[in-house]
Amino acid sequence: MLGRQQTGSVLCRSCGGLTGVSDEACFHCGARNPGLFGFAARLRNVGADLGFGPLILAICILAYGLSLALDPSGIGFQGLNILSPSLEAGERMGSSGIVPVWENGRWWTVLSAGWLHGSLIHIFFNMYWVRILVPQVAELYGPGRTVIVYTLGSVAGFVMSSTAPVFIYWLSPALIGPIRVFPGFGMYTLGASAALMGLWGALIHYGRRTGSQALSKWAWTYVIYFGVFGLMVRGIDNWAHIGGFLGGWLAGRVLDPLQPERTNHVLAAILCLVASVASILASLLIAVPVFE
Repeated sequence: MLGRQQTGSVLCRSCGGLTGVSDEACFHCGARNPGLFGFAARLRNVGADLGFGPLILAICILAYGLSLALDPSGIGFQGLNILSPSLEAGERMGSSGIVPVWENGRWWTVLSAGWLHGSLIHIFFNMYWVRILVPQVAELYGPGRTVIVYTLGSVAGFVMSSTAPVFIYWLSPALIGPIRVFPGFGMYTLGASAALMGLWGALIHYGRRTGSQALSKWAWTYVIYFGVFGLMVRGIDNWAHIGGFLGGWLAGRVLDPLQPERTNHVLAAILCLVASVASILASLLIAVPVFE
């Protein structure tokens, strides 16, 4: 029924070893419910990430389309900002940054902002990298831990973007000029790039943890590339990139990819996804003070 296997053997969802479909724990790695109650084989057909990559694409594209529909007259077409939602639509959807978090009290936007995008080019390139990185990280960490790394990297990025410039300005108001130029300054900010930097951070930790110099070199190459790109292109939120990278690296370290993925990782991943959708809904339902 619905593709559920009730007898025989399956590949463990965590280590890939052969295990009984109804076994409570994997004989090889000790993972609980290795057969995922008989749905493991069917879920593996959607890829190592169990469909998380396509889910990100679906949510981001849906959220982007809704942000355009909220304010059609405010859609921008200037330069590279082709089909860019208006500032008002972005904040109503849950964009983060100094203004939403500190002035409007919309603290939950550090979670919702990672699912939103500011232009057609913005979402295209971020989703391109989602399709590349998510399956690769899932192969190494497992799908549940990949969701956790992705979410925590995104949250860490927008927390840093919303707080670091304010803290530096509080220490010395004279630094407001340099803050605006280097390393980025986000009064309003959104995008999946913080989460992507989190995935890069997790890959780098995996490379160091396993001694894979090729993986570490490959990951560092793109991290440096994105860092240089962010300094050269105006409007890039480098604070979010830095925070996302550090958040992903720390999450990868805590989750330890050399240990088997556990059932509580999958449950935590589900909670991350539910909280992410809830944060967008909260942004839509709770009025923005400045635009009332």
